[in-house]
Amino acid sequence: MLGTHKYTLAGCLAILMWSTIVAFIRNVAEQLGPVGGAAMIYTVSTALLAIFIGLPRPGRFSPKYLLVGGALFVSYEMCLALALGMANDRHQTVEMGVINYLWPCLTVLLAVMVSKKRVSLLLYPALALAFLGVAWTVSGDEGLSLSQIAANVATNPVSYTLAFVGAFIWAVYCNVTKRLANGENAITWFFMATALALWAKYFMSDEPAMVWSMGAVTDLLFAAVAMGAGYALWNIGIIGGNMMLLATLSYFTPIFSTFFAAVLLDIELTTAFWQGVIMVTLASLACWWLTRKT
Repeated sequence: MLGTHKYTLAGCLAILMWSTIVAFIRNVAEQLGPVGGAAMIYTVSTALLAIFIGLPRPGRFSPKYLLVGGALFVSYEMCLALALGMANDRHQTVEMGVINYLWPCLTVLLAVMVSKKRVSLLLYPALALAFLGVAWTVSGDEGLSLSQIAANVATNPVSYTLAFVGAFIWAVYCNVTKRLANGENAITWFFMATALALWAKYFMSDEPAMVWSMGAVTDLLFAAVAMGAGYALWNIGIIGGNMMLLATLSYFTPIFSTFFAAVLLDIELTTAFWQGVIMVTLASLACWWLTRKT
């Protein structure tokens, strides 16, 4: 029993660490730039993963998993990091985080489409609720308004597009890698590939040189630890933890993430924004519950 609690606690800590990533990525981006800051985060995270998880021989993985899974992983992580870092302000950064959490519902939708299994008709209202929640947060304080959504997106179409595309990419990744991985985990290699891709983008862009300070170093370490240690602890959690509890808690990540972002970024979120976050969270939880294996 003690062993199970230990593994479950590790999984819970992973969820809490992942919930801080939105805020930490933004903090680093504000000091080191959206591209350079992201490259540094994934570089340090790769080092941490190599230490705590290891760097398995590439030969143990199928080439299709490394190529397809790796390409999807790198694409998603770049979309997320750049969407957060390139947001116009901190409030918009939190919006990007909420949009990103469409991926659980999209993962379920793609899985259902591929398997062609019969599912509860309640699944489709749950999916609609997730998109309604995102629209609610992007609309601002005026309530649901298509014109206001369009106006907000027009202020930074690149970040909004990256956030939406990233959610779809991660949904595909979750469905594809389950078939290709054969129980293996190349996460350290995927992080390394993400870091290299971000460095390539950094050197090809006109982003100014990074200016270092003690605050930048501190935020970088916090971000890298939250990301790298989060994956390491989750691996521990799924080995022997209570997966029903961990799965349920993981679907509350949008609420945890928004709370930590509001605190760490020192921003005030409206009641309407929180309503949208709760919609996305309940929709994700409903999608999982309606399609879970009993």
